[in-house]
Amino acid sequence: MGMVAPAHGEGNLASRPERLPDTEINGVDLTLSEHEYHLETGKYYRWRIVSDGSDEFAVKAPELFRNSWIDQVVIDDLEVKPMGLYSVEFDDEGTIDIWFVPIRPGRYEFWVDGYEDRGMSGDFIVD
Repeated sequence: MGMVAPAHGEGNLASRPERLPDTEINGVDLTLSEHEYHLETGKYYRWRIVSDGSDEFAVKAPELFRNSWIDQVVIDDLEVKPMGLYSVEFDDEGTIDIWFVPIRPGRYEFWVDGYEDRGMSGDFIVD
């Protein structure tokens, strides 16, 4: 019978996330501040989405979320620990932080629902 060495990891995967540039939703001009992010599998990230509150906006990234470990979603200093995530929605001005680790390489689209044809979309490219 063969011997197997115990698994050993250095550090805490879920500490000190890399903060991505904020995605700012401008509802007056119908624009996003960011359209592309380059990520690595196994790295911890914090994605901040900011809405100006000029309309209700739902930001969707279902394939990214399906292929990531979601640690938490923070809204107004309140933490949610979801088992899964499909989208986040703004009914007013505000900020939502999503803390996650991508686990599968690929190209994953994100968009503002109903406005993707107006350029309110982008991609996460995970290597």
